[in-house]
Amino acid sequence: MIAEGATLHVIFLVTYLLALIGVGAIKARKISSQADFSLAGRSLSTFVLVGTLVATWIGTGSIFGNAEKTMRVGMGGFLLPVSGGLGIIALYFLAARIRRFEQFTIQDILEARFGVFARILGTITLLLAYVIIVSYQYRAGSTVLAYLVPELDPKLAVIGVAGFVIVYTALAGMFSVAYTDVANGILMTIGVAVALPILWSQAGGFDQAVSSLQPANREFFGHYNAAHLISVLLPSFLLLMGDANMYQRFFSAKSPQDARRSAGWLLSGVFVLECAIILTALLGAALVAQGKIPAPAQDGHIIIHLAFEALPTFLGAMLVATVVAIVVSTADSYLLSPATSLVRDVYQRFLRPDASDASVVLAGRGIVVLLGLLALWLAFQSDGFFDIALFAYTIYGAGITPVLLAAFFWKRANLPGAVSSILAGVGSAIGWKVLTSEAIRGGEGSLAELGAWAAGQNVDAVIPASIVSVVVLVTVSLLTAPPDPSRAAAI
Repeated sequence: MIAEGATLHVIFLVTYLLALIGVGAIKARKISSQADFSLAGRSLSTFVLVGTLVATWIGTGSIFGNAEKTMRVGMGGFLLPVSGGLGIIALYFLAARIRRFEQFTIQDILEARFGVFARILGTITLLLAYVIIVSYQYRAGSTVLAYLVPELDPKLAVIGVAGFVIVYTALAGMFSVAYTDVANGILMTIGVAVALPILWSQAGGFDQAVSSLQPANREFFGHYNAAHLISVLLPSFLLLMGDANMYQRFFSAKSPQDARRSAGWLLSGVFVLECAIILTALLGAALVAQGKIPAPAQDGHIIIHLAFEALPTFLGAMLVATVVAIVVSTADSYLLSPATSLVRDVYQRFLRPDASDASVVLAGRGIVVLLGLLALWLAFQSDGFFDIALFAYTIYGAGITPVLLAAFFWKRANLPGAVSSILAGVGSAIGWKVLTSEAIRGGEGSLAELGAWAAGQNVDAVIPASIVSVVVLVTVSLLTAPPDPSRAAAI
């Protein structure tokens, strides 16, 4: 049974999703090789690249995670885009160099610079993090369905979202992802831009909105100490600097110049949209505090909650479609990247190096389905958008980013250092998460005391994990033989 007053929302959303599937079906006819499926034939212009890069980065971490954080810290939410901005600035100087490398995945970079074992560990780390990220995209999409059809079984809602994302991604790979991401990016911009003035007016303007918040939520640093702020910002920065989605899109550019220009425009697009989403959540928090709308069931649902409680029906329907566009564009990107990696780094590299183009494309589609189903299983294992996002970012950022940056900027880095760094980064992230878990803290003995202390410091796993990863990389590289000069010059 559709929720009362949500009929237009459903019609708008179904029309939009059918259009996406239609585009995917049309683009699927152009797929004849791995370069087509994974990189859109290396044909993406600056305009298309900017659209797909923005739509990829502005995901559920923004629409649910950052919104959830803003509901809890108020003005402090505007600090969240800082990490993404710094990461994009750094990528601007790497974008053309990445495109000139003429490869498919970051694992190609790792093997060229460090050797095949680094490639294997990079693939495993990417799978571990990205499948987790896809899983909470499914949960985010099911949240929208719960508002539209309250009586729908939550598990069926998650399954429905997963089914759509898997089919959509498997149809045409990067061709469908990149070109529909442009439409998604435009819809995101329009949806948030149209909603903001109405919410602004309802909240009585910015000053009145802020004054209605709790005192600590009126200050940028009201909820942060230095360690907590780093814990919140560093995972996103590390993920962006080594994000396989970004590298895959730069590999898809028509030219190195298109890659660099797209990175420049990406900075302004992400900054504006991130701030607009945070402002929307802040105004939502003010409306709740003023008693003008009821509180959402969960803080992370505030954006979708506003679509039903604070906006006219048509604009609410547009905002719902905006949220779904964000979910779909992020989910398909984080599903396509590990699928591309498995095809390139395992299937072609070790199992069937002589596979035909048709076999490679078929394998890519099959792996999309398998990974999509694995993410579906994970989607039923945990709640909490922001915490899950940060941990997935930490696993990937601490495990891959230091090694990937060393590949570009430190010629002395070698295979033993890279392998040790990846293992140490991932192991430290998981170990810190276990140490600070309630199960450990609730026990007895020195380990429980250490876990309680660590949890009390608001120190996220990203800080110790990234420090350990970098220290191990430098130490092991310096204590072992220098790399072959040809590898140091490979990229």
